[in-house]
Amino acid sequence: MEFQVGEKVIYPNHGIGVVESIQTRPVGGGQVSLYELRILANDSRVWVPQDNADGVGLRPVIRPSDVRKIFNLLGDGKVEQLSNWKGRFKENSDKMRTGSLYEVAVVLKGLTYLSRKKALSFREKRMLERAKFLLVSEIAEAESKQRGLIEEKVDKALEKTFGALKARPTQKPVAPRRTANA
Repeated sequence: MEFQVGEKVIYPNHGIGVVESIQTRPVGGGQVSLYELRILANDSRVWVPQDNADGVGLRPVIRPSDVRKIFNLLGDGKVEQLSNWKGRFKENSDKMRTGSLYEVAVVLKGLTYLSRKKALSFREKRMLERAKFLLVSEIAEAESKQRGLIEEKVDKALEKTFGALKARPTQKPVAPRRTANA
């Protein structure tokens, strides 16, 4: 996918950025074309090779039509959790790196649920805050609404899930996923 100067994009785990320029630079005897992104959250600059934009997960902001799907996911009453801290943290980290807002929503829902049952580790608490920031800021951008309003809507959607879970027997922990090299 190609982006234009001035276009807002999502850079995984960093949030919304603006394509400030597209430049060609000499690298190792050849030329490489780069997107210069300005990350809005902290005004930092990131250079992404155009040829590797898909590989790093650079993507457009979600469409307003996709926002409803995110809220449905947040409020669907289902939470999957690995009982093992290390496995859970690795899986959540992998989801955050994909750049998919759906995966970020799954992390947010799972860690919010867990935080209501017990204290989170420092790293999981930071990940929870990051997931909420990324989700709220992208939805606010997609819908052209204030972040405070979107945060309230996210909290209400999560409450639907947790209300549904209270009505059911305690969910059993999910076994860790097996990988090909495990």
